[in-house]
Amino acid sequence: MSTKPEPNRRFSVAPMMEWTDRHDRFFLRLISAHALLYTEMVTSPAIIHGKRDYLLGFDEAEHPVAIQLGGSDPKELTEAARIAEGYGYDEINLNVGCPSDRVQSGRFGACLMKEPDLVADCIAAMGDAVNVPVTVKCRIGVDDQDPREALPTLIEKVRAAGCTTFIVHARKAWLDGLSPKENRTVPPLDYRLVHEMKRTYPDLEICLNGGVTSLDETEEHLAHVDGVMMGRMAYERPYVLAEVDQRLFDATTPVKSREEIIEAFLPYIAKRLEEGVTLHAMTRHILGLFQGVPGARAWRRHISENAYKKGADISVVTEALSKIHTNAASGFSGNDERVGA
Repeated sequence: MSTKPEPNRRFSVAPMMEWTDRHDRFFLRLISAHALLYTEMVTSPAIIHGKRDYLLGFDEAEHPVAIQLGGSDPKELTEAARIAEGYGYDEINLNVGCPSDRVQSGRFGACLMKEPDLVADCIAAMGDAVNVPVTVKCRIGVDDQDPREALPTLIEKVRAAGCTTFIVHARKAWLDGLSPKENRTVPPLDYRLVHEMKRTYPDLEICLNGGVTSLDETEEHLAHVDGVMMGRMAYERPYVLAEVDQRLFDATTPVKSREEIIEAFLPYIAKRLEEGVTLHAMTRHILGLFQGVPGARAWRRHISENAYKKGADISVVTEALSKIHTNAASGFSGNDERVGA
């Protein structure tokens, strides 16, 4: 089991497929120095047989950063965990919550809510093999399971295998009848059950995930659980993280402006462009930074229309930033800045 210090999970950004790649994580780290960041889910076979540097490489500035693994074979997961540990990740997290067709066909993700003994075997095998913390991210149940039975059963069996941290998405997953997208919003949230798990298992670290959209909500949940994980809001409106360090980690550093964050991101963009990364691969993550600010639509439009072009460079971003300044100077009302505008 882990011999390295546990990362601080008081606030984290959820693993999100096609979103929380290395470029997004570097960008988010510029906004918050302390939030724990998670990779996209990476399957154990992909790590074992795939392009490891592409799948696992990250910038040292991203720490603290955790990798989320997908799989259900203890031997494969153990090998993948060892490899990931070698790349320097601060935590290994097992996905027991993703409801996509892909994970169902592979017998992992949310399907594992039905196999707590197998989850325990996977956790025990990985925990014995690595020196970093091994954690679980799960749902409160799947399909016709009673969450008040399914969740405690999973927790107790996996705790016996040595896991002390559970990140609970406070919704059931319906593997039959709902799409992965619908599974993120349709099943009702049951925050009370997650709060109750902390009271029932005070020796464990219980973190809550699902539907949290503000730091005010985060602070309300922190009165009941050890940590809060924010998902879509942290990606779609990343400036929601601007005060995370000051409000949740007692940092005394000043809150960065949106402009300061972009200025700090430009050298990273330039370096990656030299390595052959396309501009769009990085700028797609920053489109929501100015959401709610006059000129945000012009910012998004300019980047969206130009970042994919051959030879696009950081001037696309600086030109987009000038449109924010122009609109701010003109007193633009910003009434078009609805979510998704």
